[in-house]
Amino acid sequence: MEIFDRILRRIKQEFNLQFNRLQIWRIMRSISDELKISEKSPVIFFNASTRLSGLSQNAGFSLLTSLALRKNKIPTHYFVCNHGLRPCVLGTDKNDPEKGPPCQECIRTSRLVLGKSNIHYYSFKIDEDVSRETNDLNLDQLLVYIHKDIPLGKLVLPSIRWILRKHHLEDNKKNRVLAQSYIQSAWGVFREFSKLIDSIHPQSVVVFNGMFYPEAMARLAARQKNVPVFSHEVGMLPYSAFFTEKEATAYPVDVDDEFRLSKDQEIRLDNYLANRYKGKFQTAGVKFWSEMRYFSNDFLKETTKYSAVVPIFTNVIFDTSQSHANTFFKHMFAWLNLVIEEVKLHPEILFVIRAHPDEVRPGKESRESVSEWVTKNGIKEISNIIFIPPDEFISSYELIKRAKFVMVYNSTIGLEASIMGKPVLCAGKARYTQVPTVFFPESKEAYRKLFEKFLESDKVEQPEILMKNARRVLYSQLFRASLPFNQFFTEDGVWQGYVRLKNFSPELLIQGHSETIDVVLNGIIKNQTFIREI
Repeated sequence: MEIFDRILRRIKQEFNLQFNRLQIWRIMRSISDELKISEKSPVIFFNASTRLSGLSQNAGFSLLTSLALRKNKIPTHYFVCNHGLRPCVLGTDKNDPEKGPPCQECIRTSRLVLGKSNIHYYSFKIDEDVSRETNDLNLDQLLVYIHKDIPLGKLVLPSIRWILRKHHLEDNKKNRVLAQSYIQSAWGVFREFSKLIDSIHPQSVVVFNGMFYPEAMARLAARQKNVPVFSHEVGMLPYSAFFTEKEATAYPVDVDDEFRLSKDQEIRLDNYLANRYKGKFQTAGVKFWSEMRYFSNDFLKETTKYSAVVPIFTNVIFDTSQSHANTFFKHMFAWLNLVIEEVKLHPEILFVIRAHPDEVRPGKESRESVSEWVTKNGIKEISNIIFIPPDEFISSYELIKRAKFVMVYNSTIGLEASIMGKPVLCAGKARYTQVPTVFFPESKEAYRKLFEKFLESDKVEQPEILMKNARRVLYSQLFRASLPFNQFFTEDGVWQGYVRLKNFSPELLIQGHSETIDVVLNGIIKNQTFIREI
């Protein structure tokens, strides 16, 4: 049965690839010959970290945007890996970093999807100077390695943490080999992308994510030459994209001071939240909550023994968002260690640590988890702590309702808790801290003092302005900054988060026919904000 399932999946995957190829060919046929003689500067697209085969959502966003530019007579060029990364991030075997990535499958997909015009392939070329300089370095030295003023070690670090699924990295042969390989590949991307910019003089560059090392190097190369760079990530709604000229993984949504929700917008947000409170939502095609359970009578009885309940919501330590979150704490576990110090001083309060469900997502399981931290530090032995592991689908919202205040590192649940009227003490820079939505102290010492104040107060008041701002920010993230591509995509039926093109009219890609296309193209061409007016 397992063999049959694999064969069937492969057949579906091949069908999707060929179907997408035909749809792209049909769109390309509709593009005017005027594009071939256009004097407008081109836009370069690069995404080596979105897929190995098939069409992921982010690969789809990139593809549709490039086709829309072409349809509107803006030339586009593609920078494409041809055995150019040793290895790429998705092609890394974390147990054997010297194993080569599945290049043939990836290159075939690129050729089927992107065609033949304006393709710039790059291959791997070892740099002897980099090899000599990194050969005898330990891991710590590799991660701060600089070559010709380019901080290669720093730029590959988020990718290493992401693929190894951990924040703290051991200095062993496997990790050193991986760091050296990524550094060599990163330098190659920087060198070749710089050459491409010099040869075609683009008006801008569009990359996926901007944090994984291939795209990070292209982004740096463009910025050094004063070429605008736009990055994209999945939005907060199904089949939606988030574009920005800033850091896409930080989700820096601009919320105008004058923006206020209308009555219809309030209703739209409330309807969304009503579904989310039931676990009916997904991110990047992944549904995290297969079910949502409520607390047992035993748990509710336990809470009556304490004067208050304080939930603590954690994050996935290796996620690329953590690079932005780590401000006055070095990392999430440093925050948790401080929290535990205070917890022990307040046995009258029940603390509930809630691990993020993404820690156990199949294929992306964390190798440095909150569950392991709990076991290692004897957290379960502390009488006033209850730990909810990532595979326990207990409603976080029911927990918030019972909270005196809520603690988060940088999780989105902090924004939702603020909307629910609960004070939120935030420890890391989040996608909502650019606007006053939660309590976010400016230093570690200020955080500790405010934490102690909250614990010792009979009641912690939630300022109404924080709740109103939280609604403004969440609405903006959901309905204004998350640009819907569901006109163009449907799920591919093979992998979560992968898509197949719909049979849509190429005219939808012309400005004036799709709000999403209008917003994206105006952002790239005219440097307008990537925000819908809805």
